[in-house]
Amino acid sequence: MNSVIVAVTLMVILSLMRVNIVIALIIGAIVGGLSAGLGLNETIEAFNKGLGNGATIALSYAMLGTFAVAISKSGITDLLSNMIIKKVNNGTSVMQFIYIKYTMLALILFAAISSQNLVPVHIAFIPILIPPLLHSMAQLQLDRRVVACVMTFGLVATYMILPLGFGGIFLNEILLKNLTSNGIAAVSSQLPIAMSIPVVGMFIGLLIAILFTYRKKRVYDVSKILEVESQKKEINPFYIFIALISIATALGLQLYTDSIIIGSLAGFIIFIVAGVIKANETQDFFTKGLKMMGMIGFIMIAANGFASVINTTGGVETLVTTVSSLIADNKSLAVILMLLVGLFITMGIGSSFSTIPIIATIYAPLCLQLDFSVMATITIIGTAAALGDAGSPASDSTLGPTSGLNVDGQHDHIWDSVVPTFLHYNIPLILFGWFAAVYVF
Repeated sequence: MNSVIVAVTLMVILSLMRVNIVIALIIGAIVGGLSAGLGLNETIEAFNKGLGNGATIALSYAMLGTFAVAISKSGITDLLSNMIIKKVNNGTSVMQFIYIKYTMLALILFAAISSQNLVPVHIAFIPILIPPLLHSMAQLQLDRRVVACVMTFGLVATYMILPLGFGGIFLNEILLKNLTSNGIAAVSSQLPIAMSIPVVGMFIGLLIAILFTYRKKRVYDVSKILEVESQKKEINPFYIFIALISIATALGLQLYTDSIIIGSLAGFIIFIVAGVIKANETQDFFTKGLKMMGMIGFIMIAANGFASVINTTGGVETLVTTVSSLIADNKSLAVILMLLVGLFITMGIGSSFSTIPIIATIYAPLCLQLDFSVMATITIIGTAAALGDAGSPASDSTLGPTSGLNVDGQHDHIWDSVVPTFLHYNIPLILFGWFAAVYVF
């Protein structure tokens, strides 16, 4: 059996059995390497080689967590939370609760969408915005799984269809570039249109999650939330002012330097200089920040090692080539197999952005051979790359929501983030991507 399938399947099974995802990634990588014929030392060497690629991400998330804790102390995010709690306490009718619930979900969705283009900070907004809202969610008895689905939709669907910010990178700098370099006469204006039907599938999945799957109330232990987020914080106007300056500075530096580390550090220093945080408290803030976001860093480090082993085995190329040989002239089967292979590759690598260069070199000539239109080819390759991003245990599109929703230990990464997003997004992506490529374009 192909080493990619072995490694990814084992990693997923272990994760579903609640084995820690870092351990699951390491075991999956070793077994995948050995199944491909690599020796144990060679497999470990490939794994270690990839670890360094995740070091910057790990430190970035640690600093981001520290900055988020500092912002939380300023009380700026509690303004929104207090407003929602006040409305919940004052409102007793069912319609008022429904209105508050869907308004909150709409605001979170807007923040997730904006994080990809309007204010391109990706998942950096989550540990800042979400923890203070946990009190409101608990009072509404809002199922956090639907919140995870809302955030993941905003993070993934946005870059698939809007050519701005991260979407501009995905669509124009990566997808379009790899299409044209492999003989597909695509133009930038075609990409959002070609990706629109798969995104419609994701949107339907989002509506199902909100209106049906996770519509019922779910009870959370408020005492656990209070251990990490006090419900009532004194709002100091000066602290709010400093927080606004700090956030603006951090955002500006992050965009200018393309570094979360520099931006978060500058924002944190502003809090210290202004006296919001004392210099001797920095150790406590860093420890709390590491607790909040450190696990993401370790998972991303392990995921880079996992991806390095997969690439070293040559299993990705073998898998794509094998699928190509099975297709013959059956277009319908071709689309299904290409999408499923894309799912496995993206779940293994953990990034749709990194998947496109791997699959485009073989998928593009194959689509030309099978006489797919340019629009259908864009849909196939773009959807195949994005598949798995929403449902991968090692993707920041699932790790990000977990980092904000699990600060009190009541939101399981696999069963409350990964499984819900996989079911509601990856399955519709396959179905709608197949339909678009075979019957529409």
